[in-house]
Amino acid sequence: MKLNNDLLLGSILSLFTVFGVQGKVVLPSILSDNMVLQQQSEVKLWGTATGGSTVTVTPGWGGSYTAKAGEEGEWEIKLPTPKAGGPYSIKFSDGETTTLNNVLIGEVWLCSGQSNMEMPLGGFANPVQPVNKAEEILQSATPATPIRVFTVRHKKSRTMDDDCIGRWEEHTDRALRRTSAVAYFFAKDLYDRLGTPVGIIVSAFSGTLIQPWISPKTLSDFKEIDLSHLTNDERVNARQGSVLYNGMIAPLRKLCIKGAIWYQGESNRSNPSLYERLMPALVKDWRNVWEQGEFPFYYVQIAPYDYEPDKQQDRSGAALREAQLHSVSQIPNSGMVVTLDIGEKNCIHPAEKEKVGQRLAAWALSKTYGIEGISCSGPVYKTFEVSGDKISLNFETSSKLHIIDMEPGIFEIAGADKVFYPAKAEVSEKGKDVIVFADEVKNPVAVRYGYKNYVKGCLFDSEGLPASSFRTDNW
Repeated sequence: MKLNNDLLLGSILSLFTVFGVQGKVVLPSILSDNMVLQQQSEVKLWGTATGGSTVTVTPGWGGSYTAKAGEEGEWEIKLPTPKAGGPYSIKFSDGETTTLNNVLIGEVWLCSGQSNMEMPLGGFANPVQPVNKAEEILQSATPATPIRVFTVRHKKSRTMDDDCIGRWEEHTDRALRRTSAVAYFFAKDLYDRLGTPVGIIVSAFSGTLIQPWISPKTLSDFKEIDLSHLTNDERVNARQGSVLYNGMIAPLRKLCIKGAIWYQGESNRSNPSLYERLMPALVKDWRNVWEQGEFPFYYVQIAPYDYEPDKQQDRSGAALREAQLHSVSQIPNSGMVVTLDIGEKNCIHPAEKEKVGQRLAAWALSKTYGIEGISCSGPVYKTFEVSGDKISLNFETSSKLHIIDMEPGIFEIAGADKVFYPAKAEVSEKGKDVIVFADEVKNPVAVRYGYKNYVKGCLFDSEGLPASSFRTDNW
């Protein structure tokens, strides 16, 4: 059949008209329907429009703001947000109008890391790795719950991107099945305690090192890290420096956030000393890029796991946990969640994600939001003292210490010969110290607790929060 030329031309023009209804203003994907903006802040909105045009932004909570688009069409504007609430609409116009709908005002957090952050509520499918309590959450999911999720699609990039692929989604079964379990349980606890909308931006990539998440500018200070892949024509992979920062962090840098949570480290076991330097560098890097001061940064210490079952002397997991423990003192406004009690010997992705999310939320609720009566840190080893054939370990703790279901060998003690033996341990009468001893060691000089790849933590405070693995030596 021969098409009428006038009819064909008319159809083409109709298509242009339909797309034109969307307006000339183009927004990045992070600014979309269903989004959450940080409450009571000066937030940035940005995008492109016709070069030289005036863009008018009209938020549903009141006011009108204008910005002049540059020659290439780029524009940016700052505007104040009210107390938590919504939903609102936001209109953008440079002569034609684009509208964002169902926008909430609340608390916005960035959630990043590798597979234990990425692991969704629906679990990993191959092999099957479920998340505890996920089904009851999914079965009761409703859009009426003001928790919104933006998941950044995987992207490796040589250069710093201005946009990413993703969309804000409501609290539905379908959306939550694909949502980070740790991030979701964190958000749920914030919502339950604060009563405000919560937006979580999940930017995670399984199996990745910390290096890909740091900007080229910061990584250039680490001479042992090769960044030649950013300037040559070779295909990049997700374990190379800066490629995920460029593709999955940089596009978010203009959005106002309250803070960040982080769960990563398993892939850096081969060089814990480097990780100990990179961890504070990553936080400083992101804070510099966001230009929001020292926003809170809470992270998860990797869980125990039997990385090298055929190598009983392997301590790479314990050494990485140690590097993360040391980083707390190097990162202002930070906190670390200990998971020594919820690891799984034969699964690197523990099913107990609810406790991880809740412990992260406890740090935020206590330290960021100032809610009294919430414990967020378990016992922290401080000093030791030798008394005869025993060593007394002193801890910083807000409550009494408890040893529960202690497995043989979790405490170890050594003399000057550096040979460690399984030790006995008991809490002192005052409840602030742990006394460690072994018949084989008459003149002890060092103690280790949980300093193995896989252990089941047994040292807790009265609130049920575990102590990190640690050692008193530096052998």
